[in-house]
Amino acid sequence: MPNPSLRKSTPTTVRAAGALVSLEGAVAVGVAVALVIRGLLGHDQSVSSGYGTAAWFAILGGAVLAAGLALIFGRRWGRAIAIVAQLLLLPVAWSLLTDSHQPFFGVLLGVIVVAALGCLFSSPTSKWLAAEYGQDTDADADNPTDR
Repeated sequence: MPNPSLRKSTPTTVRAAGALVSLEGAVAVGVAVALVIRGLLGHDQSVSSGYGTAAWFAILGGAVLAAGLALIFGRRWGRAIAIVAQLLLLPVAWSLLTDSHQPFFGVLLGVIVVAALGCLFSSPTSKWLAAEYGQDTDADADNPTDR
């Protein structure tokens, strides 16, 4: 179990990434709710298609939301899920820009994804992750022969 004092020192980059990833997860869960409501109101051509898509959005969106909240609260496990989600959303942003002819949403999603990836791979985030392994990254850099 991580040291509670480490969670208090969670860098701003991790919390910012957590906020962005939480936003993405909340939007996906919101889409799931909207699809269920559409299905209940009879707007879908196929019941299984509407509810199945809603379940897919709820499960994946819930996982992304949980990962974002984990990062906000200083839990390291959220980073892996967040990175995978961002890498999967990059082609979605590209598709919105090109094939779907939705440049506003493509640019918006692209900016969010690139910002989240930047935060997730930043130096403060990497140092924060290394702290769990008991390594003082500054001391290791100063004294490379002491390994």
